[in-house]
This record gives sequence, C-alpha cells and structure tokens, in this order.
Amino acid sequence: MAGFVKVLKTDEIVPGQGKLIEVGGKKIALFNVAASFYAIDDTCSHRGGPLSEGSLDGKEVTCPLHGARFDVTTGEVLGPPAPQGVARYNLRVDRSDIEVEV
Repeated sequence: MAGFVKVLKTDEIVPGQGKLIEVGGKKIALFNVAASFYAIDDTCSHRGGPLSEGSLDGKEVTCPLHGARFDVTTGEVLGPPAPQGVARYNLRVDRSDIEVEV
C-alpha cells in the first residue's frame, strides 16, 4: 500500500543540488530546483549511475558516469546514452518536511 513517508527537512537540501534518500528499499534522488522539490529513481537507465550525484542545471540532471540527461520533474530521458527514462515519485512539503510517496 502506497503512502507518504517523511524523508528530509527542506533546509537539508540546498537549491541546485541532489541528495540520495532510501525509502521502502528504493534508492531515490531528491532534487531542489529553486525551492521546488522533485524525486526520481537514483539509478540511471544506462549503466546504473547515481543521478543524485549528477550535476543539476535547472530541471535537468546529468548522470556523472556517461552524461545521460534526465528531466527531474518527469524522469524523462533528455539525452543519450540512456535508453529510457526513470520513475518519478510524488512528493509533498508539509511545513518544512519533505514527504515522498512510495
């Protein structure tokens, strides 16, 4: 059964950065884009690179291993070599708590 799980406080992730969180046995990359938060699978669909460690430019994260690019708002792949997008997770902010639905 899906539900929202508190994962971080909003001040624990600075704008323009990503952070790895583990929830319900899943590795999820959480991003702060100008005080808006987004969550996608942390594992690149190309060779499994950690997207939470990638560089973030606006709403686009680049995998640190081979340069595949993803939209952090949708999980859609934007550039090769990744063959497909990654899962996106719903989240909400309750006061200063960030909660992810898993």
